[in-house]
Amino acid sequence: MAIPTSRTKENAQITLFTDLCIGCGSCVEVCKDFNFKIENSKVALADTSLFGCIACGHCVAICPTNAIEISGRLLTKTDLFELPGKSEAANYNQLLALFQRRRSIREFTDEPVSFEIIQKVIEAAQTSPMGLPPSDVHLMVLDSKEKNRAFVKDFLEYLSSMKWFVSNWFLAIMRPFWGKSNDELFKGFVKPLFKAYTESNQRGENIVTYDAPVAIYFYGSPYTDPADPIVAATTAMYAAESLGLGTCMLGAIHPLIQNGKKAKRLREKYGIKYPSREGVFVIFGHPKPQYLKGIRRSFACIDFVK
Repeated sequence: MAIPTSRTKENAQITLFTDLCIGCGSCVEVCKDFNFKIENSKVALADTSLFGCIACGHCVAICPTNAIEISGRLLTKTDLFELPGKSEAANYNQLLALFQRRRSIREFTDEPVSFEIIQKVIEAAQTSPMGLPPSDVHLMVLDSKEKNRAFVKDFLEYLSSMKWFVSNWFLAIMRPFWGKSNDELFKGFVKPLFKAYTESNQRGENIVTYDAPVAIYFYGSPYTDPADPIVAATTAMYAAESLGLGTCMLGAIHPLIQNGKKAKRLREKYGIKYPSREGVFVIFGHPKPQYLKGIRRSFACIDFVK
């Protein structure tokens, strides 16, 4: 039985060219669906497959003689390319410097972000690890300040009809069901945020997406691994940093547009195909502030199990 996604519900097909096979066994080693075996010094299909081929591509990427071809689940042989050499890849210090330089940017110059740069950011994001191929991450792109402002206008009109969501009576009713931590989150963050969004909009200010030249919403389908949109968004942010852009991850919009008929109408207006367990907006633009120092961060806990 094939593992379904929103894009395909079929297994990929495996074609073997045994005359090219040298019997090295690399495909057997890397295939975690156990589709292969070595028989008479040649690759053969095994009857031990768990789910059927998901087109991860490990076997074709490691085969030194092109003895395997995978087709289906949106993968074809034209998707294969030669890996860049190790000398072309960033080393650890270069990568760490890129990570350290990135800060959350909410102030942008008036310079627009070109379509070519947006495409490069998306190209990099598409290399992100995923729970299951083909990627089930979806993107909604607002590629101008005008589109960004139009979305914010519609979003705030939608929020104005949802004030009951942060009312005292509703929070009091919900506290026994969602617990202390969620109650504190709503009272200390969500409720003040509703108020700040409304009041800033009345002053003609946009603190939802900060009038960024570009905003991209990364989200999934009901089949998507919940981590996938966040991983893709993170990759996009670092790619943008390497291209001279500033970015900021906005976590408040996604959970507010998931439930109810009004949220569905807003999603449909902007071509957002599914409600999603996890998702995030990221804004992009040419940064106005130029920071001079970084801030060392730490995790809450790092426990090495004995």
